Amino acid sequence: METILESRTKTVIIGPNHPFVIIGERINPTGRKKLAAEMAAGNFERVKQDALAQVAAGAHMLDVNAGIPLADEPAILAEAIRIVQDLTDVPISIDSSIVAALESGLQAYEGKALVNSVTGEEERLEAVLPLVKKYNAAVIAISNDETGISEDPDQRFAVARKIVERALDYGIPKEDVIIDPLVMPIGAVRYAGRQVFHIIRRVREELGCNTVCGASNVSFGLPNRTAINAAFVPMLIAAGMTAAITNPLEKELRLAIQAADTLMGNDENCSAWIALNKPAGGGARRRSRRARRRG
Repeated sequence: METILESRTKTVIIGPNHPFVIIGERINPTGRKKLAAEMAAGNFERVKQDALAQVAAGAHMLDVNAGIPLADEPAILAEAIRIVQDLTDVPISIDSSIVAALESGLQAYEGKALVNSVTGEEERLEAVLPLVKKYNAAVIAISNDETGISEDPDQRFAVARKIVERALDYGIPKEDVIIDPLVMPIGAVRYAGRQVFHIIRRVREELGCNTVCGASNVSFGLPNRTAINAAFVPMLIAAGMTAAITNPLEKELRLAIQAADTLMGNDENCSAWIALNKPAGGGARRRSRRARRRG
């Protein structure tokens, strides 16, 4: 159960026996007025800054979105993708609700992209899945359909199964369909966490697909969101989730993910954990010298 994604020079594998994949969420103008205005005006400096900062913080992939009202989203998304792939070597998740923008982004991309996303709505399936097949991409399958988002996790699983079956009909292998079980805000839906854990386990055991989510949705509307997110993601990992679209700049969250990876056995010799927590150069030696002097 491996989903293989590629940039020009780098391969990222999503799967249960691989390190958890962090897909950086910051290149998204939704709720970011300055970024939206700049992208609409053809200014991509903040996009460049966000791309570099997220990769430096540990993002394995970057989600790129250009959803700006009244703007030429296909053109802006394609340009953002060209800039990001020239600047970094990580694969990209092409994020849009507009089919023309998805195709524009796929045309600009060099490698095997991740399309974000397709739902279980018939119109959406018929529009997006042929693009995924045409460009040999992988796709995020969001478990809602014409009826909306069900609070019944088994209904959301049924939608996920439908999307996988339809993808197979188009010749898209199930390893290239990554299920998003839809994380609801815990402040509004008391058992949102339990619902997601249940869906993840069923997807892993019955569909044999990888899973992804927008992890920070769980804490929407609550104080100290970072603490909740940092507790939630390791629980997702323990349940079997293999990737998340989230903010790698939150150090507490990044540490929690790496700790969970280490405890799940996906960090050989704990090398990534040691590297992430290594003291600054000379710190250990200085402490040792001070200890000897005190002795």
